[in-house]
Amino acid sequence: MEHILQYYPLILKGLLTTIEVFLLTLIFSIPLGLPIALGEESKFKPLAFICKAYVFIFRGTPLVLQLMFFYFFPSIVLNVQIDAVTTAIVTFILNYAAYFAEIYRGGMKSIDNGQYEAAKALGLSGRQTLFGIVIPQTMRVILPPVFNEVITLVKDTALVMVIGAGDLMKATNSVVNTTSRISPLMIAAVIYLLMTFVLTLGANSLEKYFGKYDRKGE
Repeated sequence: MEHILQYYPLILKGLLTTIEVFLLTLIFSIPLGLPIALGEESKFKPLAFICKAYVFIFRGTPLVLQLMFFYFFPSIVLNVQIDAVTTAIVTFILNYAAYFAEIYRGGMKSIDNGQYEAAKALGLSGRQTLFGIVIPQTMRVILPPVFNEVITLVKDTALVMVIGAGDLMKATNSVVNTTSRISPLMIAAVIYLLMTFVLTLGANSLEKYFGKYDRKGE
């Protein structure tokens, strides 16, 4: 065990990279998914086509393939080298925005048409209807699938090692190769489980909160 502890700084550095990819992906992909979802439902056909094509491509191809494409394309075609971590963050944001867009779109479609008719009868604008009625009511509907994607994101961050990003899995793999011991893999597994556990607790708390809110409104 003492032999493993000397590699603690390497594992910690990898963990920080994993957290960086995870947090930045969430910060940017969650809000980015909304305009994409709205674009898919737009009556302006070119915009709807572009948004639907975007979602189709990013949901229809493997994330690992996207990572490799965005890592090698700039250097081979544009002769511009982008570091692995930046490439991973950008790729994850684009990928997860597509998934969140579909979740938002499904949530908005779950709203009864009577809600829109009532808003129109009250003289509310499209913007007021969207942000004052539709989006608040979709929150409870979309929370479970959103948190499922968030938990999946924790595990997907391990894929960044394929382009050489120094994340937790790459650091762990390096220690395993150096020490020929399996214990670093167990440590990594515990870390991933802890991250998932914390997120699950947060998801349960939010679902209970919005559940109580709905019952109060009944």
